[in-house]
Amino acid sequence: MKILLVEDDPDLATALMKGLTSNLYQVDWADDGAAGLALAQVKAYDLVLLDFYLPKLSGLELCRKIRRGSERVTDAAPNQEIPILVLTGESATAQKVLCLDAGADDHVVKPVDLDELLARIRALLRRGMGQRSPILHWGELQLDPSSYEVKFRQQVVPLTSKEYAVLELLLRHPTQVFSPAHMIDRLWAGDDSRADATIRFYIQTLRQKLKQVGAEEIIETKHGLGYRLKPQES
Repeated sequence: MKILLVEDDPDLATALMKGLTSNLYQVDWADDGAAGLALAQVKAYDLVLLDFYLPKLSGLELCRKIRRGSERVTDAAPNQEIPILVLTGESATAQKVLCLDAGADDHVVKPVDLDELLARIRALLRRGMGQRSPILHWGELQLDPSSYEVKFRQQVVPLTSKEYAVLELLLRHPTQVFSPAHMIDRLWAGDDSRADATIRFYIQTLRQKLKQVGAEEIIETKHGLGYRLKPQES
């Protein structure tokens, strides 16, 4: 699951990113409203976490712009509105009303309690799933996003957070070929100068762990293009 964090306080942003990534979320950080909007215009996210008070573009205005639809990009559920969670500086009812009227789904009052924040994020993500099954399947392989558990023939496959992220991306887009640079951009939003080596390493370790439980030849290499799930035999 990928979250866009828009927060101008670097200390708070660092603490939030640490808490979110330790719970297996991938996070992109923008330190002002305009930068947050720029990311929202070109990338797909599962949730936006933004501050009420932001420079350049306020949190309320950013929320409104995302809600207009043209600023949002998604390749998984084009008719589904992305959940928006706002960090507010006070518990006053007026501020809550402003957030909800701007299109936010929920809010958390600062100082942020991480456990409460994570619980609200999980609730919003569950709500966003609607009636769709959260379990992702590929043959006898299954991945449960709610528990971050991967199984093959009911045997648990122990994966690192990055191996899990790679597999989840492939399972969510089973026919799409992902280049290493595209994977890095979707998963970790970091420097892609070593994307080939980084992704090749995680694909290799992921294949090894899947092979250990009998799940061989699930990930296919498309030479010169990237990786995808191997098409299942009909």
